[in-house]
Amino acid sequence: MAAEKEERDGVPLTNLDQELFPGAGATKRDLVDYVDVMSGRLVAVLRGRPLSVIRVLRGQDQFMQKNLPKYTPDWVPRTSVWAEASHREVVYALGDDRRTLLWFGNQRAVEFHPALALAETPHRQTHLIMDLDPPEGGGFGSAVRAARLVREALAGAGMSGAVKTSGSKGVHVFVPLAGDPAPEDVAAAQRAVAARAEKLDPELATTAFIREDRHGKVFLDATRAGGATVAAAYSPRIRPGVPVSFPVDWDDLDDVTPGDFTVHTAPGLLGDRDPWAAAMPAAQELDAGLIAEGHTIPVARVQAMHEGKRRAKAKRDAV
Repeated sequence: MAAEKEERDGVPLTNLDQELFPGAGATKRDLVDYVDVMSGRLVAVLRGRPLSVIRVLRGQDQFMQKNLPKYTPDWVPRTSVWAEASHREVVYALGDDRRTLLWFGNQRAVEFHPALALAETPHRQTHLIMDLDPPEGGGFGSAVRAARLVREALAGAGMSGAVKTSGSKGVHVFVPLAGDPAPEDVAAAQRAVAARAEKLDPELATTAFIREDRHGKVFLDATRAGGATVAAAYSPRIRPGVPVSFPVDWDDLDDVTPGDFTVHTAPGLLGDRDPWAAAMPAAQELDAGLIAEGHTIPVARVQAMHEGKRRAKAKRDAV
């Protein structure tokens, strides 16, 4: 006898009782239920932004999907973005409504990674973002301590931000931006914030982009700029237990772990609240000193590329 089909908001739902992915400790139904109950908060952070998702299909490795597949329903809102790298138009979804998010949940889209700019103003990054990534084997506490360094560096420039768990092992700091800052100025300011935070405690934190140069320190990742993405607040992550990226008050960071917030537990912790919206300070103008300092700091990826070539040549010459 065929299983009875389920539907929500006109979206057919299938295979809901299958495990989401090996070791998830959650079913596809758990994901769909989570996206459903959290849709209002998710739409608030996704609305108007080209959306990439990370899907995990049965028997396959996870993959990031940017371009909408041909079978996408016509009612899914979308926007076209020119991809310079591939020289083609990429059609992104816009996570503007509950129905779209339910459809993505049924597609096993676990992670939601919105663009850093709105589709209508693609060259205007809306937040300065710092991603604090602890070393392999390093605890969440080290990322928290690094986040406090970032907070201090921001305060020194008259700026402030909100903090959330990444949903993995790190921490994200978001600073909403006012005005119309140039993309290269936002990127420069992020580099300067990272550099200033590193100077506050160079034994704990590093701006070294090349992993082998970090020596067990927390990486102050200032590269979330331009065409990059970052997991949205409240987005689930493809990790055991399906944790979610969750807002935390600065004063409470020492009392939580990433595993406290999962698709099973997060909705019950929130009630009717949206702590990410509540914690986000007013939009701020980029500090001119940060911009100027940041433009003197090499772009990490470019510097790492040149350094990688230099090291490779040194190895060849040593043979």
